[in-house]
Amino acid sequence: MSTRERWLTAGLEALAADGASGVRADRIAARLNLTKGSFHHHFAGVEDYRRALLERHEQDQLALLDRLAAELEQVAAEAALGALTDRLTGLFDADLERAVRSWAVTDPAARAVQERLDGARLEFLRRTWARILRDERRVHIAALVPHLIAIGASMAQPRLPAEDLRAVFDLLAELAPGVRIPEA
Repeated sequence: MSTRERWLTAGLEALAADGASGVRADRIAARLNLTKGSFHHHFAGVEDYRRALLERHEQDQLALLDRLAAELEQVAAEAALGALTDRLTGLFDADLERAVRSWAVTDPAARAVQERLDGARLEFLRRTWARILRDERRVHIAALVPHLIAIGASMAQPRLPAEDLRAVFDLLAELAPGVRIPEA
């Protein structure tokens, strides 16, 4: 892993652990056993570093969605929700999600990244549900349910145990075939 990648990985870890205020070059340099000169070699200051962190987070999340979509294409439509549940809980980092969402409240760049990610996630879920439901309004509402559950889970205090989140998504997958979303 390159030194720049180490800086970005450690920055995302600091963000997940301590929020945006924890993304400090001096602390991360000490943790990585690097100098602040190394930081300035790779980034043109704190704003550039924060931009790079957001970019890396967005790229990582979009790559996960792409891989997940490709995997689910191989699964029969009626089994897609269960397969999605199997994969979601392993991909969900509630601490990082909470930190980026909190950061997005006060930072326009973080907000823009979060809006794009939410849009991509919702579209992914919409495509998954479109394999099962035909009515576009129902597809949209059905996609909102796991999307909003994931957002709520990321913000819950105390932190929701992974096995509880898994159980919620399992229950959702069980209930989904019987759910009747009223026509608009």
